Amino acid sequence: MLSLFRKLIHSRIGALFALVFIGLLALAFAGADVSGLRVGQSSDGEAAAKVGHAKVGVDELGKTITTAFEQEREQNPTLTMRQFLAQGVMNDALSGLADRAAMQEWAAKNGMGVSDRLVDSEIAKQPAFQGPDGKFSDAVYRAFLAQRGMTDAAVRKSITQSLIARQVLSPVAPGAAMPASAVARYAAMLKEKREGDIAFLPSIAFAGKDKPSDAVLATYYKANAARYQQPERRTVRYAVIDEASLANVPAPSDADIAARYKAKADVYAPSETRTVTQVVVPTEQAAQALAAQVSAGTSIEAAARAKGLAASKIADLTRDKLAAQSSAAVADAVFAAAQGKVATPAKSGLGWHVIRVDAIVKKPGKTLEQARPDLVAELTTEKRHAALLDLSSRLEEQFENHTGLADVAKAQGVTLTTTPALTADGSVFGQPGQKAPADVAALLQGAFALEHEGEGQVAPLADGKRIAIFDVGQIMPAAPAPLDQIKDQVTRDYATEQGAAKAKDASAKVLAAMAKGASLADALKGLGVTLPPAQPVAITREQLAAMQQSGRQLPPPLVLLFAMSKGTAKPLAAPGNAGFYVVSLKTVTPGVIPAGDPFLAQAGKQFGLDMGREVAEELRTAIRNQVGVTRNETALRALNTKLVGNQ
Repeated sequence: MLSLFRKLIHSRIGALFALVFIGLLALAFAGADVSGLRVGQSSDGEAAAKVGHAKVGVDELGKTITTAFEQEREQNPTLTMRQFLAQGVMNDALSGLADRAAMQEWAAKNGMGVSDRLVDSEIAKQPAFQGPDGKFSDAVYRAFLAQRGMTDAAVRKSITQSLIARQVLSPVAPGAAMPASAVARYAAMLKEKREGDIAFLPSIAFAGKDKPSDAVLATYYKANAARYQQPERRTVRYAVIDEASLANVPAPSDADIAARYKAKADVYAPSETRTVTQVVVPTEQAAQALAAQVSAGTSIEAAARAKGLAASKIADLTRDKLAAQSSAAVADAVFAAAQGKVATPAKSGLGWHVIRVDAIVKKPGKTLEQARPDLVAELTTEKRHAALLDLSSRLEEQFENHTGLADVAKAQGVTLTTTPALTADGSVFGQPGQKAPADVAALLQGAFALEHEGEGQVAPLADGKRIAIFDVGQIMPAAPAPLDQIKDQVTRDYATEQGAAKAKDASAKVLAAMAKGASLADALKGLGVTLPPAQPVAITREQLAAMQQSGRQLPPPLVLLFAMSKGTAKPLAAPGNAGFYVVSLKTVTPGVIPAGDPFLAQAGKQFGLDMGREVAEELRTAIRNQVGVTRNETALRALNTKLVGNQ
């Protein structure tokens, strides 16, 4: 079946890892000449998988997963790394990276490759790496890599593999035209309507009426103890110290203020900035002609367009900044011109500049006395922060010397607060929906790393202006809840499990009765048990697809309804031993799309693309199998543990 119909089981997480084929950066083809781009080398370290003679590094895989997790967290802020990985993310990411590496090796064996110059041009094309002059800037590129924790070697590797994947897959990806008759047949399936009935046989309806004995419950509880496991939880004793509350922090001296004023002379000195619009032309004659035209009343933008040029606006230029971007002659000319006027054309290494002065902003500057309030506030903040850091170090020494938290809190004049029992994710145990305060949440990773109760710790808080002193008051290890506390729940679970087996037998009896000609309603009555009535259902594939696209989880009985033959009935187990469904399909009404309907043309185009993607997928799979991929399960388990531990 074409991928259009597979959208019913499409995963958003899987879509994230389709981006693995695009690479770490969305880079397009370009032809610029770039030099000096190789700013370092990197090693992927341990292999997560061997791909032919190459490998997928554990670090590379971890970076890919972390990036995808951060993207997903933008849509779902409560998502944890544990939950993310539980969706099969590691396998998806590893498969994507391994396929790229396999294509690179396969391409090399078959005479295909990517030159360093092409990779250079891909990098140079990116606006994010361009300086003020619109050209590639090595400094900007280095800063970009540092900010994102990336290396030049890793970027180049990703770009190379992406370009090779494009070369290998692009010829087959566009697809082919599907015959009109086939398009009509497949498109009509989207309009297909199915009608039937769905009955639910809940396990609890078939459970025995007599309560199980304590001995039976105890045996059941022991056999299913893992089901009732409670997480480890801890209480945290803590107090917060604010730098604003610190006593004996000396005020800034006159010498301090004068030294800071001198250090910030460029901030408080008089300044002038200009916002300009400029056009760069190759010759002085062209510059003079353009300047005359603008001075005569034509806007510089219109005058530039008439000559096939583009005017660019640059804001807040100082004389030095403009001189650095162009030349001293250009800066002198611009800063000699009045607002609204065109500066005398001047030359730089780029050509001749025709510049209109759009705005002039002059700042008179501040004397030492005028700047004193700002400087005092700035220095006071710094001194308080330094005092807080010093206090933090002294408190850490006290805790290392086994001074108790209560004694430290008393000496600092702060009151300790004890939290209720908390789990590692900050939830209040036994109170669904309740979370620890933000200040406490920041301490939990440290609190759950402590081996014993009563070990005092110091931790900075997120705003940087406060610290917390804390320890663990009580540690309650993970263990099944005591039976006497959850006896009612265990009783229900036992009854449900016993009833589930009977519900399965009952569903078989219903199907047997229907096979002999009974209706679903009559077959249910024949069980002699009070059950909810069967629910009629009528739905099209379009409606089912719309449910999926809206983010709703598809009810399993509806999915089964579209996998059945007309006139049949099938059983389906409900999750968690909740019972059994009986799904009966009565009628299938084929979809009808009139000839000439625009939908057919749209569907034909989409089907062609889908066919191309499927061919590309088959090619990718064949390449992977030919090159060979061997997973390092030990390394993958270690990475999983590390990622979950870092959440």
